[in-house]
Amino acid sequence: MPTLHMNGIAEDPCAPESVLTVPVSVTGQFVPDSSVLTTAHGVLASPGTAAGKQCVATAVAASTEWLDSGTIPGTAAQRGLAARALLDLRLSVRPDGAVVAGFYGDWDYTWPRDSSWVAVALADTGHGAQALSILRFLQRMQPADGIWAARYYPDGSGEVSDGRPAELDGVGWVPWAVWSWAQHQDLTAGSPARAELEQLWPMVTKAADAAASSLTSDGLPVPAMDYWEDSVSVTLGTAAPLLAGLRSAASLAATLGDSVHQSYWESAADRLSAAITATFGRTGYQRTLSAGSGADTAVTFLGPPFAKPGQAVLAAAKAAQRELTEPNGGLRPGTAWPGAAGVAWTPETAMFALFDAGTGQPAAAQRLLSWLAAHRTSLGELPEQVNAAGDPVSVAPLAWTDAIVLLTLLAESGQVATVPAHT
Repeated sequence: MPTLHMNGIAEDPCAPESVLTVPVSVTGQFVPDSSVLTTAHGVLASPGTAAGKQCVATAVAASTEWLDSGTIPGTAAQRGLAARALLDLRLSVRPDGAVVAGFYGDWDYTWPRDSSWVAVALADTGHGAQALSILRFLQRMQPADGIWAARYYPDGSGEVSDGRPAELDGVGWVPWAVWSWAQHQDLTAGSPARAELEQLWPMVTKAADAAASSLTSDGLPVPAMDYWEDSVSVTLGTAAPLLAGLRSAASLAATLGDSVHQSYWESAADRLSAAITATFGRTGYQRTLSAGSGADTAVTFLGPPFAKPGQAVLAAAKAAQRELTEPNGGLRPGTAWPGAAGVAWTPETAMFALFDAGTGQPAAAQRLLSWLAAHRTSLGELPEQVNAAGDPVSVAPLAWTDAIVLLTLLAESGQVATVPAHT
């Protein structure tokens, strides 16, 4: 059974770029609106000297100023949840733009998928500079064929060679992240943001071309590994992100006046959309093309902020949420998920909350958000998993979950844009 590896992360006040992993045995409280942790023995990692106290004051002021420079979404009751998620992302984005998924063991790497979600959450909460740094890191890591590896070393030294194949969904997630960042920019001719988008454009082009080229004669992508990372097959978890990515790239092409690419990617997206409806739709949007493959959280990728869902997708998502809910109140990734019985996963739970918030189901979204808030560590960190007993386990925080929760809080007040099917 999974265990809790850490209680959270904190800032070293005298070394702001350093991240401290807080052991499970260590408890305390964060100085309000900061990642500076005070324990029974004083401020973590800070000497009790005049210089140390000055470090603390400077670190707290910097984090407070950063929070104030953007939006802390949600209600007054949700502020603590949102602020902690934001501050965790502030620490998780390294100076070079790499996003550390979780500061422990096999999570201490950068996934293009997780990074894309974090970039969107930061862009949508008003932290565009950090979002842009993530996109630039992803551009530096992108290989010539446009398809990112499963994960990368945060120091930018390259991909992690652990036998995992490239995960095709990245060529969908990253264009969506660029499109989301662009929604908050002044893209008029000659503006700095326009120049930045033009610099990112080769990355978007390679990614969207790879997505379009991956489509076979039936309109679906070739077999690939998706966010489950357990097999290579044709899944909704790959097809849906590719659809969002192609539509995002086409919209960006329209903004830049690239009608050739716009037409090409819109055509590919239309083929893929029709194929998803004709194949996955026939079985109620299950994980694979097989009617017995079971529900998959990836059905939420066919709703906001990625697309406007029809009635069939809405019904499938509602049925999937019922089927995937564990006795502890959270959700597992899918019916056929091979993980430990009774264990809920916070990213997937938050994805359904995001879908509900974006489709006019605020009570359902609030219920899942309340569950997530109630199952944090003692430091208020969102873990990756929650066991059958309702205890947080695995790593905490998980940057991916932080990002989805923030987007859900924004979506509740209509502050998250949905990718258009056509521009």
